[in-house]
Amino acid sequence: MGSCKFTLFCFLCSVIIFFVVSGEDNADDDQIIRDRASLVTFMSSIISAPEHALQSWNSTDVHVCNWSGVKCNNSRNKVVELDLSARFIYGTISPALANLSSLIVLDLSKNFFQGHIPAELGSLIRLKQLSLSWNSLQGKIPSQLGSLHQLEYLDLGNNKLVGEIPIPLFCSNSSTSLQYIDLSNNSLTGEIPLKNECELRNLRFLLLWSNRLVGQVPQALANSSKLEWLDLESNMFSGELPSEIISKMPQLQFLYLSYNDFVGHDGNTNLEPFFASLANSSNFQELELAGNNLGGMIPSIIGDLSTNLVQIHLDCNLIYGKIPPHISNLVNLTLLNLSSNLLNGTIPHELCLMSKLERVYLSNNSLSGEIPSAFGDIPHLGLLDLSKNKLSGSIPDSFANLSQLRRLLLYGNHLSGTIPSSLGKCVNLEILDLSHNKISGIIPRDVAGLRSLKLYLNLSSNHLDGPLPLELSKMDMVLAIDLSFNNLSGSIPPQLGSCIALESLNLSGNSLEGLLPVSIGQLPYLKQFDVSSNRLFGEIPQSFQASPTLKQLNFSFNKFSGNISNKGAFSSLTIASFQGNDGLCGAIKGLQTCKKEHTHHLVILSILLSLFATSLLFIFGNFLVLRSKFGKDLSVLNGAGLEDEEKEKEEAKNPRVSYKQLIEATGGFCPSSLIGSGRFGHVYKGVLQDNTRIAVKVLDLTTAGEITGSFKRECQILKRIRHRNLIRIITICSKPDFKALVLPLMSNGSLENHLYPSHGLSHGLDLIQLVKICSDVAEGVAYLHHHSPIKVVHCDLKPSNILLDEDLTALVADFGIAKLVKGIDESVNCANDSMSFTSTDGLLCGSVGYIAPEYGMGKRASTHGDVYSFGVLLLEIVTGRRPTDVLFHDGSSLHEWVKRHYPYRLDPIVEKAIAKYAPQHMPIYYNKVWSDVVLELIELGFLCTQYNPSTRPSMLDVAHEMGRLKQYLSSPSSLIEEAALKG
Repeated sequence: MGSCKFTLFCFLCSVIIFFVVSGEDNADDDQIIRDRASLVTFMSSIISAPEHALQSWNSTDVHVCNWSGVKCNNSRNKVVELDLSARFIYGTISPALANLSSLIVLDLSKNFFQGHIPAELGSLIRLKQLSLSWNSLQGKIPSQLGSLHQLEYLDLGNNKLVGEIPIPLFCSNSSTSLQYIDLSNNSLTGEIPLKNECELRNLRFLLLWSNRLVGQVPQALANSSKLEWLDLESNMFSGELPSEIISKMPQLQFLYLSYNDFVGHDGNTNLEPFFASLANSSNFQELELAGNNLGGMIPSIIGDLSTNLVQIHLDCNLIYGKIPPHISNLVNLTLLNLSSNLLNGTIPHELCLMSKLERVYLSNNSLSGEIPSAFGDIPHLGLLDLSKNKLSGSIPDSFANLSQLRRLLLYGNHLSGTIPSSLGKCVNLEILDLSHNKISGIIPRDVAGLRSLKLYLNLSSNHLDGPLPLELSKMDMVLAIDLSFNNLSGSIPPQLGSCIALESLNLSGNSLEGLLPVSIGQLPYLKQFDVSSNRLFGEIPQSFQASPTLKQLNFSFNKFSGNISNKGAFSSLTIASFQGNDGLCGAIKGLQTCKKEHTHHLVILSILLSLFATSLLFIFGNFLVLRSKFGKDLSVLNGAGLEDEEKEKEEAKNPRVSYKQLIEATGGFCPSSLIGSGRFGHVYKGVLQDNTRIAVKVLDLTTAGEITGSFKRECQILKRIRHRNLIRIITICSKPDFKALVLPLMSNGSLENHLYPSHGLSHGLDLIQLVKICSDVAEGVAYLHHHSPIKVVHCDLKPSNILLDEDLTALVADFGIAKLVKGIDESVNCANDSMSFTSTDGLLCGSVGYIAPEYGMGKRASTHGDVYSFGVLLLEIVTGRRPTDVLFHDGSSLHEWVKRHYPYRLDPIVEKAIAKYAPQHMPIYYNKVWSDVVLELIELGFLCTQYNPSTRPSMLDVAHEMGRLKQYLSSPSSLIEEAALKG
């Protein structure tokens, strides 16, 4: 009987278990059905995707847990993870995903999703990771996401989100679990919604960079004591540096506060509390405070920061005083940037104790004293920029120890002494710029023989003497040599013809004598050559006229003689290139006509004149020597400065054009003569009575703003800026109610005409030509930024401001035009270089589509903005899309549009560019070469258009990269070999 009871009991248990399990199985089946339905609905909102992206989703035979990107838990077959990142999916995010009630991970990042973030996602209460970054999502962040109580990882960065950050996201019971928050690179506004009663105690990463957030850093952030990474860069935060908050973050490693409006303590005079607040962060590694309004001195306590610190960026601020020697305690520092501040005093020798330094920027300050010789003891130093200070003394011999040194920039100081020959031991040196100092002596043979120089050697505006060393001929990779305005003597060695990569050679303003070597005119890439104001004589070799590359030539103020034709490279030259050479004659307008002398009367007359001239030279020779030696004093005694004399010479070279002549030349500025319009006025083409073809830029006085009273003077300044890739101003026409610039008319119009030809006509520019044009533009803008006598920010770089001459050499136009309008800020800009030309108050710097994003946040014009515009130009050429078209049709910048295709969906863009720009009649295996070049242009365009200005390259670096690409395309034989090797 007992056994029967037990049997019955077991049977009843079995029945109960059966029904329970059956119920659970039914529940699991219902969940699987719901999950499948949710995913199918989600799939219906997808517009397009690669075939492999959603592999198996269309099959009814495959279990949902085996679908691509889907993961289920092992026991219940419930969907717990949906990861479709980087699958190039186009579409919207369906609210049906909210039915995946067991979801823990949702990752749709690095796709092309548009539309809004569904508020329904707030019901995924088990969700721990939500990543929707690198898409094109719009609208506001749903406040319902604050209901995700278990959320640990939230990444919504790199979208187009707008509005304020919802309070529940940072201030609710759910936010306590958050460890990672990334809302960067959107257009979010308002303040950080973190109230005093809110706590983000588990937060380790907070990334809000590149938004439009305002206000102060909230005090409640001090509760986030586990924070390791805080990035608030490129916003509009204000107030004092958040010292009290930072002091509560002992685990902080990375702090980025650059490009905001932070100030120091105690009325912006004290930085010590802030640096003291970082002393508790024992693992601290990177500090970026560039581009704020920080005043005060660098406190000695900076040396008490973590020895793990590797980078410090304090550039572009108002920091004054001396560099504290105690900074040398930061023994692992690799980058120190203190440029563009108000620092004074000497460079502390202790700075050189940081043996791991690789890059040191101290430029554009008021540092004085000598350069510490101990810099030569820093073994890994690759870049040293001490330019534009008040440094004196000699260049240390110890620099010879810097085997890794690539760029040495000491220009714009008061350095004296001689160039140490030991610099020749810097075998990796690519740039050496010692210009605008007081250096004397000869050019050492070892320095002249530096074969490593790839970019430029600039020793101009010093007191160097002696002959040009023959060893210069060993620089077979250097692109530019500038030895102008020294006291160099002797002849120009023919061996300079061995500098086969040379594009620019400037030897003007010296005392060079003898004949001009034929070999220099035969240099294969030489574009610019200037030997003006020397004592050279004889005939100008025919090799210069026959050169296929020379565009800018200046032989003026020498003793050249002979016949000059207007053919070949001389066809575009004017009298300005030859004046001051009484023995020259020929077809160039302004030169005397060559005549044959037959009568003995003329022979006798010429002898008498020669004797008379010799007497005059004897009489006035001592005066000229004295004037050369004591020029300033004599100019005062004579009542006229050298500047006025130079001004008279400049005006003598350029024709005076009256308003009446401009009316006649342009047909009364008739509409048929209009060839362009800009924000400052209209441009008309015309022909003067002497058949000179001109372009007249008439400034619009009603819309351009108030024209400065010093308009003429400003134009004189701009006329003195000379570069082969910058348009020159011929003359000006100024009346109370009329202001105009007269420019040479370029035969091939603007780059815009070629990129977007009218009536469907193609001008046939190929990739080689376009790379060359972009290289020319980069060189011109780099000159404005770094080498011009007056530093210039262009402010409006775009295809219509890039003009092409008859050989398709690019000339940048409209540079510095904003300077002619009253009300500009001539203070030091937030850049590594000080600028004296910026944009006008009330005018956004540039044209729509090309404007750097920081300008929209009130930042002043800087070199970074021009680099951004150049990057847009590169992307525009490659894609064939105007940035305004992308802006108006897609609501995004050209950078963002290309970014959505990068890196895995670039093939259609590259193929289209090759089809459009590849040179005709080229072998098919060249396609690999063209593809590589197009991809490099895209990547360079991306670098230039980075949202953070400080991460963009300088225009010098850009010009170098473009020069490298141009060189790569200039040798067909090497391309064939490389293409063959790559298959």
